[in-house]
Amino acid sequence: MKLPQVLFPIAALLGQINAAPQSRNQKPPYFILTGDSTVAVNGGWGDGFLRYVKEPAAGINAGKSGATTVSFRANGKWDAVLEGIEEHLEEYRPIVTIQFGHNDQKVMTLDEYQSNLTSLITEVKTAGGTPIIITSLTRRTFSGGAVVQNLEDWRQAAIAAAEENSIKFLDLNIASTDYINAIGSENATYYNLSAGDKTHLNVAGETVFGRMVADLLLRKRPDLRHYIIPNRNLSAKIWAGEFATGDE
Repeated sequence: MKLPQVLFPIAALLGQINAAPQSRNQKPPYFILTGDSTVAVNGGWGDGFLRYVKEPAAGINAGKSGATTVSFRANGKWDAVLEGIEEHLEEYRPIVTIQFGHNDQKVMTLDEYQSNLTSLITEVKTAGGTPIIITSLTRRTFSGGAVVQNLEDWRQAAIAAAEENSIKFLDLNIASTDYINAIGSENATYYNLSAGDKTHLNVAGETVFGRMVADLLLRKRPDLRHYIIPNRNLSAKIWAGEFATGDE
């Protein structure tokens, strides 16, 4: 099935992989992944993404199940992120990805959510890190033959926060929605963490969507390609809208 034009062509992706080598004068990146359970260990794409990060780059999955932009700060996780930036500044370029929305949707207004994201962005910059907003991973619930896009308003708020603060964003929500629509409801269940769980990811899902995040990142930050292991077969399937098992 042909995907919408928002998904960039395979040729463009492969062109990034084959582009001129990056200067070795720059420090390698240190990725700090923040967010809710759709990022976190045992249910999110975070560990799948980190498996594509190669030395001398490194990273940590700081995602927290059930987290919102408020609770992530209240439980001390955000302070640990800021400390992590400081600890790694000498040897690395800390990059903090920020992906919330699933739980914020249940407890706050869109304006509050956008304001909270702006605060996180500002604090990462102040600490010396580079913030990157990621829109929420889609839920894999279908109605009338298509994915129920119930995170669209939160996607727009996240993008607005990124644009107003002049930082990059990765539109994982639209990319994952388009991919799940392309492979269909039955194939989408292959990524369920448990029977009936259409939000969280098993190992196959974290591999596929971790790859998707890596590809989206390289589209916005081709300078990081030296630190991301390519998987041409998996990337080709994802962006062609073909069902992938994660074993590619």
